[in-house]
Amino acid sequence: MAKKKAAKKKVAKKKVAKKKVAKKKVAKKKVAKKKVAKGQDTSKNLYDAVLELIRVTSTVIPDDVQKVVLETLEREEKNTTAEYAMNIIKANIELAKKKSQPICQDTGTILFYISHPIGIDQGKFTKVIEKAVVKATKLGYLRQNSVHSLTGKNDSLNIGLGHPSVHFHQHKKKSIEIKLMLKGGGCENVGAQYALPNTDLKAGRDLDGVRKVILDAIVKAQGKGCGPGVLGVTIGGDRGSGYLASKEELLRTLDDKSNIPELAELEEEIVTTANKLGIGPMGFGGKTTLLGCKIGHQNRLPASFFVSVSYMCWAFRRQGVILKENQQISKWLY
Repeated sequence: MAKKKAAKKKVAKKKVAKKKVAKKKVAKKKVAKKKVAKGQDTSKNLYDAVLELIRVTSTVIPDDVQKVVLETLEREEKNTTAEYAMNIIKANIELAKKKSQPICQDTGTILFYISHPIGIDQGKFTKVIEKAVVKATKLGYLRQNSVHSLTGKNDSLNIGLGHPSVHFHQHKKKSIEIKLMLKGGGCENVGAQYALPNTDLKAGRDLDGVRKVILDAIVKAQGKGCGPGVLGVTIGGDRGSGYLASKEELLRTLDDKSNIPELAELEEEIVTTANKLGIGPMGFGGKTTLLGCKIGHQNRLPASFFVSVSYMCWAFRRQGVILKENQQISKWLY
């Protein structure tokens, strides 16, 4: 009898053990399902966040830019072409925001700058961005602007080689930051790059030489870059890195000053001097030629001294967001 009872107890224990194992397996399956669901939700959240970022960037001028536009409008002389042009710009800004429609018919090159912690799948991230770009184009937040360079065909919804332009930067923060710039073709066309020394401008390899070539770029851009504009400038680098960095200077707010005193002084001097040239809004004359100038620098080879100038039109479409862990928007950057 004792043996039978012991055997029954062993069988009972085995059944309990099997049940526990079964429960653990079920629990693991539930956890796995939750993880999958969470991943799906996160991807959807990212898509929604990028789509909203595109909408706002295309239709709403950042506060720092609008503030300077309104200040410059007040400085223009009354009943002049310059005042008239600035009032049209003001009305355009207000109407685009109210109707949630693009500020400019040229919604420009789409430039994404993503700062992220380690572990982000950049390929998947890019695919979500492209999906949001296609939807934004269908909704009219973006115009169908990406043209095949060899055939001239425009048969895509802003998706093609090199477009949108997506730049990833790893940082030590846990959060993901996405910055977006929409850069129109008119202002892109008047960007410039100089190699110093420049004998025609009597510009040497120093900050005075840098000043001379920047002012030359402003004079040559008059009436062509949808002014008043903002300049992003990089001193140094090579021909490629200098241009890329000059665009990133445009991610700074207009009230941001360089932490290098010589560059901060040069930024201010460029704006002051440019606004005394009489070029004015759209090249119609007046006191407002530049809204801002941001200057950075990179190391260079001893044999080279490049100054790269990126021009941004008055329709300064630049915005950014910080994402939560679930990739919903937690904060707007501009």
